[in-house]
Formats: sequence, C-alpha cells, structure tokens
Amino acid sequence: MQLIDSFERGFAYGADSPCLVEVDGDSLSYLQVRELSCQIAHGLHAAGIARNSKVGLLSANHLLTFAAILGIVRSDGIWLPVNARNSPAENANILARGDCEFLFLHSQFASQIALLRAELPALKGIVCIDRELPGVPSLTQWANQYPAQYYRSEAVADDVVAIRGTGGTTGLPKGVLITHRNYQTLFANWYAAMPIERRPVHLVIAPLSHAAGAMAFATCGYGGANVIMNSTDPADIIDAIERHAVTQLYLPPTMIYKLLAHPGVRRGNYASLRYFVYSAAPISVDKLRESLSVFGPVMVQAYGQAEAPFSCTVMTTHDHAAILANPQWHHRLASCGRASPFVRVAIMNAQGDLLPANEQGEIVVQGDLVMRGYFKDTDKTAQALQHGWLHTGDIGYQDADGYVYIVDRLKDLIVSGGFNIAPNEIEQVLWSLPEVSDCAVIGVPDAYWGEAVKAVVELKEGAQWNAEQAIAVCVERLGKMKAPKSIDVWTSLPRSSVGKVLKREIREHFWQGQGRRI
Repeated sequence: MQLIDSFERGFAYGADSPCLVEVDGDSLSYLQVRELSCQIAHGLHAAGIARNSKVGLLSANHLLTFAAILGIVRSDGIWLPVNARNSPAENANILARGDCEFLFLHSQFASQIALLRAELPALKGIVCIDRELPGVPSLTQWANQYPAQYYRSEAVADDVVAIRGTGGTTGLPKGVLITHRNYQTLFANWYAAMPIERRPVHLVIAPLSHAAGAMAFATCGYGGANVIMNSTDPADIIDAIERHAVTQLYLPPTMIYKLLAHPGVRRGNYASLRYFVYSAAPISVDKLRESLSVFGPVMVQAYGQAEAPFSCTVMTTHDHAAILANPQWHHRLASCGRASPFVRVAIMNAQGDLLPANEQGEIVVQGDLVMRGYFKDTDKTAQALQHGWLHTGDIGYQDADGYVYIVDRLKDLIVSGGFNIAPNEIEQVLWSLPEVSDCAVIGVPDAYWGEAVKAVVELKEGAQWNAEQAIAVCVERLGKMKAPKSIDVWTSLPRSSVGKVLKREIREHFWQGQGRRI
C-alpha cells in the first residue's frame, strides 16, 4: 500500500463529501481534491519529476496546501516539507541538502523565491499554492494544464515517500527518510488508540507540513473533513469547534495553555469532541487535569518524533479516565502512556542492555514505525539505530505496568555542582503556578556551580508575579539544589512551527560570549 491509499479510502466513502473546508470560506469535495491531486501528479511528471525526485513544500496552512501534499505523494516524487518559521537561509539550505527539484510555496514566502532559485540549481519549477506571482503560476492555473485522470505511482510499501526534518531545536535539522509502511504503522496505531465511529471532522490548527498533516491523512481514511484554520486565537478555536461540530484536533501543550487561559474557554460547547490530541512536548500535569475538566474525557497523549512519527506511545481517553478514577494511579498523568500496539518501546543503558522496570535510561523504539535512516548520513543513521533499536535521545523509565515516563532529553540535562538536574521536573512545578502560561528551564554559566538553574517564564495576561515566591515554591517541592537560582519573565518564549519551545535559542541568549556551552 501507499500513503495516498488513505485518501483513496476516503474517496470511496463518498466522492461528494467534503474533504477540505476553510473555517470561514470555501470547501472542496473528495472528487474535486482527487482530480486536483491527479493533475498535480501529471504536472510533476511532465516537469521531469521522476521516481525518488524531491519535491519541496514551503507553505502556511491553506485550503490547497493539503491538496499539494496529496499531489506530491500520489506522484513519483518524494515529499520534502520545511518549517514555515525557519529563516530563509535555513530553508534554502535544507532544500538544497535535500536535492529539491520542484517547489510548492505559499505567497507569503514570495520574497524568498530569488534566494531559492539561486541556491537550488536543480530546480525544475516553482508553483504558488494560493495565487499567481510574477513568473510563478498559481496552483490551479498550473494544474489545469494537465489531465485529471487517475494517477498512481509504482511505489511499494518500503519506498521512501517523505524526507522530514528533525525538530531542529538543537541544531540544523537532519533529513529523516519516512516510508509508506511507516505511515501505515502510524495509522494502525492511531485507529487502535482512537477508534472512528462516524465520519470525523478534524480542525487543522497546527502546520499541515507536520503532525496535523499526519492527522489529516488519518481523517481521510474514514471519509472525514479537514477544516483548515489560519488563526491560533483561542476565541476562534473555541468557536470553530462548535460551529463545525469538530470531532478531533491536535495541539501542542503551549497552545492548550493559551486556550485554558482564555476567559471564554469554559463557556465553549465541546459536545462533538471525541479526541483532543496533545503531543510534541511534556504537558503540565495540573493543566492536563484542567483540560479534562474543561473539554471532557477526550484527551489523548501521543509521543513520537520525526524518526518514529507521532505514535510510539499513547495514553488513550480510557487511560486518562482510569487514572483519574484511581487516586493511586494519579502519578501516571505525568507519563506519556504505554507502547502503541504496533511498536516496541524499551529502556536501554549506554552499553545496549535493556533495563528492568523503574530504572532510568534512554527510551528506545523498534518496529515498522521506525525510519529507514537519515538522508545522506550513514554515520548518524548507524548511531541512531545501534543495537537494532531507534535511540530517541530521551531519558526515561517504564513502570511495571508499561507506562513510560520521560525524565528529559539527554542533551537537556543541567550539570550543576556535579549533579545532574532534569529541567522537566522543575518545569512541572512552575507550570502548576496559576500565573504561569508556559516556561523553560535551562542551565546558564555560573562561576561557582558551573551551570546554575535558570527559569524563563511566560505569564498569563494580567498576572501578578513574584519571582522570590515562585523560587520558594520550587525549594519547598524539589529542594534547594533543584530550585532555580533565578527566574526571568519573557513576553513570549521562542517556539518551533510545531509548538516546541526552542531551548537552543534561550540558551544562546545566556551563553553568548562563552567559549563552551556546558
């Protein structure tokens, strides 16, 4: 099977059913989207895109963004998405390293076209998703030159269908080779954890080039509608859920915090919601409890990474309910759930030995969800896949009942006075404070400690803040060694396009001028 078969299954559910819907505008049926994606595939073939040629996508969410993605994965090409929030130079570098030969972009990136043409010598064409630009046709204008007859590549399940970038929070993203089979496994895990009872309605808020795109394919598998939003305003999200009878959506924790902070969140109508998926970063346990109170028993946690997308572990709606019903299990809200049905998850030490329950080590993953490797990087591939497992770079442990707890990233540990300190433990305390919307904890240079624990917080609107009191709470809950030595307030924390706080940028602010970063 191929990735496009998820869409084809939705088409079989009903050609006239809505597939793509603008939250306040137009919509396209499965038949219209199928014809357009076939035209795109024919157009790519006519442009000289052969099997395994790389086709870039640089776009904000738009009614036609997902249609462009479908056209790429239907064709003989390989989908090469880049983060809309990257700098122009970084995107040009990523596309160049990915051997990009054709590019779909949104008009908001029109100013980057000259740079991209200069940096991508093999580029055979550029198409603008939403409108015509000077010297660049619009998607519909370009696609209408080609037939809408059915098109299917000769790809097989183990062929690469996408080269996805790693998170990029600690350096230049690596190109992750993702196959059709990887996506099949992702969807199998998805449907096992979140059974579909009727045609779903997916509210697309996060970028379609990342996790929301995977969710859009899963939505298509049952003939569902993908409602495209360009706003991240909490009031607009609350309104769209009721107006479109949304059944499922995905948001990173940072966006959930903003929703919960909105004064109208408890007046929203969430009766249609079945699954509210949160992922991409650890969530505050206190805010998870609040989410369950506000949105109902619909929260689902998924843990994964680019190398094993979205569904290494899952905490289902039933898991959340069972945990809340038993006070002895409440600590499990701090976990990321248990291994998904079609994945093996274990904890490994530095020597490659699998560890027993409750011992900390690196979280490792095995199965058909795991990438083929990194594009043009055999050394890093071998390193990531040593001992026959994918090494996630996350430190954690697994309890006797299989629940996985992430302690921190290997590279995020703070070494202060010779002791290893996990930032996430401190962040959990700060997240619990009613004034805090979001936070990040890092190590900063200190003449005595080597690294001192520093917290940077983003406050809720109108919050009254006392840093000394916040530090005192951390001392009371964690002890003096782990408590922040200082807390700074920032208007907003830097974030990636998928909502991850960019600790790399925060560290750079404090480590500038230092000869080393530890």
